[in-house]
Amino acid sequence: MFSSGVLLLISYITVLLLLAWPLGIALTRLVDERLPLWLVRFESRIKIVDNSHMNWQTYAAAVLLFNILGAVVLFFMLLFQDLLPLNPQHLPGVSPLLAMNTSISFITNTNWQAYSGETTLSPLSQMLGLTVHNFLSAANGIAVAFVLMRALARTGTQQLGNAWADIWRITVYLLLPLSLVYALFLAQQGVVQTFAAQIDVPGLNGVAQHIPLGPVASQEAIKMLGTNGGGYFNANSAHPFENPTALTNFVQMISILLIPAALCVCFGRVAGDHRLGSSLLWTMGIMLVVAALTIMWAESHGHPVLAQLPVDQQISALQNGGNMEGKETRFGIWASSLFATVTTAASCGAVNAMHDSLTPLGGMVPMILMQLGEVVFGGVGSGWYGMMLFVFLTVFLAGLMIGRTPEYMGKKIEIYEMKMVTIAILIPPALVLLGTALALILPQGLVSLHESGAHGFSEMLYAFSSAANNNGSAFAGLNANTPFMNITLAVMMFIGRFGVMVPVLAVAGSLAEKRHQPSSAGSLACHGPLFVGMLIGVVLLIGALTFIPALALGPVVEHLILWQTH
Repeated sequence: MFSSGVLLLISYITVLLLLAWPLGIALTRLVDERLPLWLVRFESRIKIVDNSHMNWQTYAAAVLLFNILGAVVLFFMLLFQDLLPLNPQHLPGVSPLLAMNTSISFITNTNWQAYSGETTLSPLSQMLGLTVHNFLSAANGIAVAFVLMRALARTGTQQLGNAWADIWRITVYLLLPLSLVYALFLAQQGVVQTFAAQIDVPGLNGVAQHIPLGPVASQEAIKMLGTNGGGYFNANSAHPFENPTALTNFVQMISILLIPAALCVCFGRVAGDHRLGSSLLWTMGIMLVVAALTIMWAESHGHPVLAQLPVDQQISALQNGGNMEGKETRFGIWASSLFATVTTAASCGAVNAMHDSLTPLGGMVPMILMQLGEVVFGGVGSGWYGMMLFVFLTVFLAGLMIGRTPEYMGKKIEIYEMKMVTIAILIPPALVLLGTALALILPQGLVSLHESGAHGFSEMLYAFSSAANNNGSAFAGLNANTPFMNITLAVMMFIGRFGVMVPVLAVAGSLAEKRHQPSSAGSLACHGPLFVGMLIGVVLLIGALTFIPALALGPVVEHLILWQTH
């Protein structure tokens, strides 16, 4: 029954908001740098935190340097994996191009995987390499969001915080405690956490099966909380060792959007007006609900090809029904559809179903969510500051319509800010369209395709949408482990992350220096239904103008062909 999907969605939104509210209040202390006295004493004793403030240029340089050094370390760790300990499977080192792609993938919070985790990476590479960067890449995104919040709240200053202090505090005081509690919960539910390489069990035909194991629960926790994605196993969150029960599936979906939602609450408190944070939550929530209901509707109608076969796709009390191809029967249509929505609304990329097996319209929704710039909650930090770029654009357009200088929170949005906003908004779609075009023109790109026609085009478009917007999910019918794809996608992931992050910091630096202007009768109210509707319209308008032609060549054509021929 479709009502079951609606009830699941309502339950999900309710629990998410109930948990995000107290976490958002706690995050405010990190933004305002108001730590408990015992933490201040602890930091002064260990002398690892530098409290000197940075301007935006220094902050950006620190973030870039930190991530580049992290990528280099991870690259060599993967390259020489066979020489390092904790490799009970005696796996060889990763090839240079794949190691480069994976390193950039994990420092950019994309976590794109052109390999099968359990047969390619050792427990040491998974723990010390990938899991560590799951923490650090998430902390980077949140830190940049903190900088923009401070810039809007402060006046006449260049003091935006310290990058090293922010990354340390976010990692140690926020992500680590949440991940520890979460990992213990997952282990209690049945997610494996062991250094054993595998377990051997007799198969039904008498031949022993070798089932891979590993330290999964600890990686799964930060994978979800940090909107990282990527899986210890190739099957990702469809694997029973990563996602064993209906409860873990629900909690994983909650954890993906928990920090992004909490950042909206946090912003309202930092700004001194909770309505500003609520307007962002309403905007993101409305778009999420519409996307989830659309996927549920598309998948519940089944697949036209299967309808011609003796396959019962009717939803009933005894079966899931609908298009169950590529989905776990223990999750069914509704939980799989909601998971697909949540993981692509955030820049997570973890999946509990095969997105390549979604119906054309069902698969188009995750694609659009990524192509909108991952702003419907989005990644931790990056989703919030991505939506703020659209807020500034909305305020600017509204200011032009009423003949007033655009302003937000009493700060004027002028030429310099709009240049940076435009650059940041246009970089991801430019990368997506350019990368897709090159891959479909050059023979080095075409060799990755196993499908022809509209679906093959959709697979390639999805891959570049995922990489440039730092999502990491895939249609997976594509061979991404080729020299062309490894290099091209790595470039897309790096520019898609830092090509947006640096302009955001530039906007923050400019706004922080400005004085607050008192509001007047002609000031635009940046909250309420009117503003929420305008903001949604601007986000959709940018996406529509950019991607409708490409979508028409892929999922739209595929949908029309399938339903006309069957």
